[in-house]
Amino acid sequence: MTSDHRIGPPSFGSERDMLRAFLDYHRATLAMKCEGLTDEELRQQSMPPSTLSLLGLVRHMAEVERAWFRRVFEDNDAPMVWSDKIDFQAAYDASASTRDEAFVAWDAEVENSRRIEREAESLDQAGYQPRWGEEVSLRMVMVHVLLEYSRHNGHADFLREGVDGTVGA
Repeated sequence: MTSDHRIGPPSFGSERDMLRAFLDYHRATLAMKCEGLTDEELRQQSMPPSTLSLLGLVRHMAEVERAWFRRVFEDNDAPMVWSDKIDFQAAYDASASTRDEAFVAWDAEVENSRRIEREAESLDQAGYQPRWGEEVSLRMVMVHVLLEYSRHNGHADFLREGVDGTVGA
């Protein structure tokens, strides 16, 4: 990692501003963990039997963004990015993937998620989560996706450390 350009969340603000800022901070953290690495380094897997890689995490988070924003608030039947069925694990297989392919998809899903959040009148806006068969609020979705990034950024620390020996941020 060459530099840290992340913007930290504010110490004070509305609930929505805080959720938005923490989500963007964690999105930037994942991008930072991948910064400066080649496609081969991004595909480097953790210890067997795991197939987890940084590129796989980027692909997985594209699926998470799509499943929790696009599928809940816009199109319940939107297909997954890398799976014909609802299989979040398929995204982890980045063996034939490239940085360009993964980041173009992830960036597009992040921008779509940001647009959906900005256009929502309230954090109480309801959407239908097809996997659960129930309605959920935008607040719940933002918290859930934030927790997904937090968990996976912890994995990214170890994966990056395995590639070049850096210590997590």
